[in-house]
Amino acid sequence: MIRALSVLFLVAAGLLLPAGTAVAQVDEPGSAVAPETSTYAEFDAVARRAEEAIDAGLASTLAFTSLRQELVDWRDRLSAENAIGAQRLRTLQGQLEALAPPQTADGEAQEQADPISERRAELQAELREIGAPALLASEARARATGLIAEIDSLVREREARQLSERGPLPVNPANWPTAAAAVKRGVEAFRLDVESALRGEAKLTDALSVAPAASTTTLFGLLILLRGRAWSGRLERRAMASERTGKGALAFAASLGKIALPFLGLLAIYAGLTMTGLVGLRVETMLVELPFAALYVLIAGWLVDHYFLPDGEEGPAPAEHSGGPTWRRDRVLAAGLGWTLTVSVLVRTFGEVAEAGAAATAVLMFPVHLIGGALLFGLGRRIAIRPAGAEPETGPARGLETLPEDDVAEGMPLRVRITRTVGQLAMLGGLLGPLCAILGYEEAATVMLRPIALTLALLGMVLLLQRLVFDLYALMSRRLDGGTDALAPVLVAFALTLLALPFLALIWGARVSDLTELWNRFREGVALGDTRISPTVFLSFAIVFAIGYVLTRLIQGGLRNTVLPRTRLDIGGQNAIASGVGYVGVILSAFVAITAAGINLSALGYVAGALSVGIGFGLQNIVSNFVSGIILLIERPISQGDWIEVGGQMGYVRDISVRSTRIETFDRTDVIVPNADLISGTVTNWTRGNSVGRVIVPVGVAYGTDTQKVSDILMAIAREHPMVLHNPEPAVLFRTFGADSLEFEIRAILRDVNWVMNVHTDLNHAIAKRFAEEGIEIPFAQRDIWLRNPEVLRDTGGAAASAPAASPSPAPADTPTDPDKGDLT
Repeated sequence: MIRALSVLFLVAAGLLLPAGTAVAQVDEPGSAVAPETSTYAEFDAVARRAEEAIDAGLASTLAFTSLRQELVDWRDRLSAENAIGAQRLRTLQGQLEALAPPQTADGEAQEQADPISERRAELQAELREIGAPALLASEARARATGLIAEIDSLVREREARQLSERGPLPVNPANWPTAAAAVKRGVEAFRLDVESALRGEAKLTDALSVAPAASTTTLFGLLILLRGRAWSGRLERRAMASERTGKGALAFAASLGKIALPFLGLLAIYAGLTMTGLVGLRVETMLVELPFAALYVLIAGWLVDHYFLPDGEEGPAPAEHSGGPTWRRDRVLAAGLGWTLTVSVLVRTFGEVAEAGAAATAVLMFPVHLIGGALLFGLGRRIAIRPAGAEPETGPARGLETLPEDDVAEGMPLRVRITRTVGQLAMLGGLLGPLCAILGYEEAATVMLRPIALTLALLGMVLLLQRLVFDLYALMSRRLDGGTDALAPVLVAFALTLLALPFLALIWGARVSDLTELWNRFREGVALGDTRISPTVFLSFAIVFAIGYVLTRLIQGGLRNTVLPRTRLDIGGQNAIASGVGYVGVILSAFVAITAAGINLSALGYVAGALSVGIGFGLQNIVSNFVSGIILLIERPISQGDWIEVGGQMGYVRDISVRSTRIETFDRTDVIVPNADLISGTVTNWTRGNSVGRVIVPVGVAYGTDTQKVSDILMAIAREHPMVLHNPEPAVLFRTFGADSLEFEIRAILRDVNWVMNVHTDLNHAIAKRFAEEGIEIPFAQRDIWLRNPEVLRDTGGAAASAPAASPSPAPADTPTDPDKGDLT
């Protein structure tokens, strides 16, 4: 499994290459040759051999894997040749279209000169000559793809049968002597290998000749194996103790030496021992597996140093598991699980070397399954009881074991619930693994234990890397909240999760070939009409569109900040031009990106037709608002910064987009108005063209006041205000004889109508002050109330409740009383 994970890194570069990178046969520069008959015959022989092997079903899994790789190579070669042939076909078709004869009014082709007709016939013959091999290449490629799928299906069926096969029972005492004999046989085989190597004089001579280099390499390997973790730990602590920026990242990088240095030490030991030539074939087999098997222990120890720390100790990427009363037990569980996986690999390799049968292998692996199941159950219980970040997001911090299930579901983030689920699955695997081993399903027991343990390790690595990303972002942005609500670290953390999916698939039994096949199908994309949408096409579209979008924004910024401010356009006109340039630039960028990606828009005709129907029914309001927005930007009945009134809402226009307009009211609230309402409805624009506006101030005086004097005072007040224009001059109007007062009005033109409320207030203050100085009374409304039967009130006080009254309005305290007519109010 570890080797499979290592191979994934080696093939990653190949996965990123475009599809069909195989070298095609080329006769001359610029002319490609489709598959020749001999080439197709070679592929046909390989395909027939694969079909016979699939039909027989007797070949080994290794043989099927080799045959599958051969088919993959042929498919890549055919894909490359097919792509080159298709390009040549498109060139010929373009030439034929250029030489197409013109048509008459009746739609019939007109005759052309002989040279043109002859050239067109030559192109048609060449098109037929190249078209047939291209079709053969497409057919062969489809055949190879089908055979690859059949081989994958056959191999998966074999693996499924192995899981369901029941072998010898390890608890049966009859199988124990067989296991003991296998162990004895394996030890004896190792002893014979060593003795045979030491007896050969030629081998000893060769070993002595390379002894200095071999001993130096072996001692160097032992040194970094024994001291590598200590050195890395010392560098990690020194980085954490420093005050430099990015100390967490430096400490995290130093902690990776706890894995790399011991692994390199084991490789050096293996190289030093095999350099002497004294290592036998069986011992070398064990030594080859040792470094890769030890990776389980090294990775487990690295995770333990991050997740299970004593109280008060800080790591480079701290996890919420740190501290607590059970941290020592947790370290033992996690580290013991890594040792169990290492021992499992070594025991299986020893069984292969000793040629142990199924019964002996089951007995030898049974203690490993039991110990691994117990450790996995304990570690899964620890994770399920209190996962990383298990404290609720709100409320007091308390252990998860004291929380009810509803609180956990509502207060825990998604990653915590996923971690709890993984912990519960680990507990289930820790129980079912030993049970399957007891019942004789040794392969199923291995699948229950090892993939779950590796899944826990992978989850721990992803969580650590995500936490490190957030810490680095917080460090670079100097944010104290950790940057958990920022978009950039969230996207990086999500990308880490996606990158972990291929490794998770390998852990659970997928092969590297399965991943490469999935990636090839993904690169091929899906056909949409005459266009195939693939990741390469999408990437080309995204890059070209991004470049066009950035250029559009740069041009917009230059217009807003440099060019337009030097013109005589107002702010609204400048914003309209800049917005129009932005819309045109984005549309042009989209068309250029579509053309550069090679997407045929004619293939989207049906989609466009369906979209037009949708516009006619469900999207008509959106389209109406969009068109209205364009009209607003071109016609500009309102502009940004105008004071308008529409639909009972009054405020300043802050933004005009293609769908709606944002108005900021005087209450400092934003009102979003659809553009269609601004075009089809009635809009009052108080500042359209200029900011000059009129203010009207009404005032009433008591009857008997000198009206000319009032007019002169009001005119003087209006002229004295600095915001009132003298041309045209303000006017004072004697409007009417009111019911309670003589009604006057000041009508004046202001320099800036935006100050109308302030000017109104200033004029009212001035009027009140001058009227008080001149003794001019501003009356209040007065009413007389007459009672028809006041005697009823005098005869009985209780009847007052039933007496009809003309009005319940209160009367002033100093109103005189008439005994015959009642109270005069």
